[in-house]
Amino acid sequence: MDDVLLGVVRTAVGVSTRAAARLGGVSLVQLRALTVLHERPDAPLAELARGVGGSVSTTSRLVDRLVTAGLADRRPSPASRRSVSLRLTPAGEDLLGRYDRLRLAELRAVLAEVPGDRRDAVLTALVEFTAAAGRAAAAPASTPGDGVRPAVHEAGGGDGGDPACWLHRVCPACGRLADEDPPTRCPACGEELTVD
Repeated sequence: MDDVLLGVVRTAVGVSTRAAARLGGVSLVQLRALTVLHERPDAPLAELARGVGGSVSTTSRLVDRLVTAGLADRRPSPASRRSVSLRLTPAGEDLLGRYDRLRLAELRAVLAEVPGDRRDAVLTALVEFTAAAGRAAAAPASTPGDGVRPAVHEAGGGDGGDPACWLHRVCPACGRLADEDPPTRCPACGEELTVD
């Protein structure tokens, strides 16, 4: 069973990585942030940080890059003058739409390889799997050894999005995945990765 589950995760990450590479100039973690902002318009910084699985300070630097690139907009929060809300710009929405279309095209091609009489069963199983992942992500975390199944990392949220437990290893400058946990330097661009 573990090999099957790891195969599913590796397939999903591979599809996302290839789609990001085709877009060029944007990292997986930036695309994850755009996805969270699309799903939660006017999200405050702390909510975005939870959604991408990073610290507030790391996510703040990520937002700076998205704003500079014209993909996100920062404005005073309607709920509190002391905080800001974040929203996608039309360019951010367009980029995210292209990313999703690239991923869907590859996933549809994969599904087409499943024998026709099995496709509905595969889709039904994926719907059930995604719903279970959402429920698991929303469940309170358990303490190891208390007999309760461990909760899925909360950063993924209940949206069935990309797993985010490794995002602390993603370089915010270039998107490369570091070989070790921070503190370290990105092997590609030399950016310092910190444990914020």
